[in-house]
Amino acid sequence: MGSRLNNKIAIVTGAGSGIGRACAIALAREGAKVVLVGRRKERLEETAREIGDSAFVLVADVSAQDEIARVVEQTVAHFGGLNVLLNNAGVLHIGTAEQITEEQWDETFKVNVRGLWLLSRAVLPAMRKAGGGSIINMASVLGINGARNRASYAPSKGAVVLLTKCMAIDYGHEHIRVNAICPSFVETDLTAAVISKAPNPNSVRAERIAVHPIGRLGQPEDIAGLAVYLASDESSWVTGSVFPVDGGYLAV
Repeated sequence: MGSRLNNKIAIVTGAGSGIGRACAIALAREGAKVVLVGRRKERLEETAREIGDSAFVLVADVSAQDEIARVVEQTVAHFGGLNVLLNNAGVLHIGTAEQITEEQWDETFKVNVRGLWLLSRAVLPAMRKAGGGSIINMASVLGINGARNRASYAPSKGAVVLLTKCMAIDYGHEHIRVNAICPSFVETDLTAAVISKAPNPNSVRAERIAVHPIGRLGQPEDIAGLAVYLASDESSWVTGSVFPVDGGYLAV
């Protein structure tokens, strides 16, 4: 157990699996109290058991405004404040601009952008009361570069990148920092589903590995270390930044 995040209280969305789970565990190991938010209670409880007494489970849909208000209120009521928000919840639909349905487009932006925006603004009063805070948005390398068959996902992550920069400018004077992490292809339930639906999953996996100079796909824990840094006071002069964690994907 470390102490880099002692006395910090953090909300992590999408905390039941993948990157969200790894980040929540890493934050807790450095001393943070962590509120685990998501729609699957069983998965959240599994993460909570891994963390122990410093975890608090809240089942919620972060794209619904009334549930967002409840998450913030119950976080403050349970732990007494709020210092860190890690926006990790997201959805991914595969397809070109012609293939993506209106329903898929709307869901992508509802969860990946609207929910993130609503929760980010909802935590501002509590962070002001705490004297500042850190908002960490999980974007994507596809918020920086485009890609085939990502006609809704990539634009949504591009919106996250620019919202990050705008909020950093607007709230920096209040010591509220806003940064984005941009992972490349990380092995999670979400990406496993993408590979499994391909006609030749082994071939797709090999292709994904080949575009990463480091020679492997990412693991959720590869992202968690940066999340800890951005949540900590070590990054007190870091805001409006966009951090690729991508095995060299964008260098190619």
